[in-house]
Amino acid sequence: MFDLALIWDWLAFVVRWLHVITAIAWIGSSFYFIALDLGLRKAPDLPPGAHGEEWQVHGGGFYHIRKFLVAPERMPEHLTWFKWESYSTWLSGAALLMIVYWAGAELYLIDLNKVELSLWQGIAISAASLTVGWIVYDFLCKSGLGERPTVLMLLLFALLVAMGWGYNQIFTGRAMMLHLGAFTATVMSANVFFVIIPNQKIVVADLKAGRAPDPKYGRIAKLRSTHNNYLTLPVLFLMLSNHYPLAFATQYNWVIAALVFLMGVTIRHYFNTLHARKGNPRWTWAATAALFLAIVWLSSAPMQQDSYETSEARALTPTEQVFASAEGFEEVSNIIPGRCSMCHGREPGYDGIRLAPRSVLLETPADIARHARQIYLQAGASHAMPPANVSWMEPEERAAVVNWYRAATRGATRRLARN
Repeated sequence: MFDLALIWDWLAFVVRWLHVITAIAWIGSSFYFIALDLGLRKAPDLPPGAHGEEWQVHGGGFYHIRKFLVAPERMPEHLTWFKWESYSTWLSGAALLMIVYWAGAELYLIDLNKVELSLWQGIAISAASLTVGWIVYDFLCKSGLGERPTVLMLLLFALLVAMGWGYNQIFTGRAMMLHLGAFTATVMSANVFFVIIPNQKIVVADLKAGRAPDPKYGRIAKLRSTHNNYLTLPVLFLMLSNHYPLAFATQYNWVIAALVFLMGVTIRHYFNTLHARKGNPRWTWAATAALFLAIVWLSSAPMQQDSYETSEARALTPTEQVFASAEGFEEVSNIIPGRCSMCHGREPGYDGIRLAPRSVLLETPADIARHARQIYLQAGASHAMPPANVSWMEPEERAAVVNWYRAATRGATRRLARN
């Protein structure tokens, strides 16, 4: 018999693994080409149209690289296009969003203490926001602001802050961070798919047809590439944020996200300036440290305890009611609080924990019904929780968790079959 919960969790793991691998490939190539472009040097023997060259050594070999502002006079027989890293990262990220946040919308996406939304409404907002955000950003880039890159960058920052604030009005803090990262990644990947690669293909087609390429296509692609460069580090932070409640489960999580985008600017400015051999702007270190200290301070501000206080008032969903009425629930309801609530409590008692990890509360029967799948995967099917078994959870107690969860899923399956 297949265990759907285990299969689904492994599916999420595999897709997350793929997402991380493709993101490494995309970000690695992006950082490499930005550093290469900024570090190009002039040489007396450059061919016509060449902007600069760079000699590099790696893996025991020497590489001689030249950049043409538009294109060489004669097209080479083979071109390597750097695009699939971007596309694969976005596609795997979209799949992960669906697996974790759409399929688990009751737990991870929708916060009924903020807005009363049905599952389909929350999912629709999630999907539509990524599309609408890209349309607004693309419109700004194609307007006259494209000739004023600094002003455009400030407006892009304002758009990101507005998106973060908006997400926080309807989604959980965890989902807010993740969706802001997904929106930013959508902008970056769409830049590649809709602008950078098509513009390069226009240039290649002109060269093959014997026409002189228009330099504007290169300038437009360069603008979008620069935006991608400055957005990369914040996206990584937002991808990782779901592991750290101090980032997402505070009243000021959207402000923290805004400050992270500014940190991305200061860090990339330092490396971009260094690679371009235009100095060593150490002031960016102080600015980054100040921004980080501000984030730490905001994370220690009053937590969103109001959601905890009202969580008992929310009625259990039909799915949660299945687990609350399943055989063995009463036994599990007596086991879990004693083994888990020292960390997963409204006021955690374990040293060093100020907020329940991932905002998962395991103090009451209602809490346990709401988090049945997580309890089963973390403390039943595996021994991941409690960490290092610090609360001495016995094998018999883990077996009780497994028996309860499987009894509930068998009961749900039988009801579906009758209907």
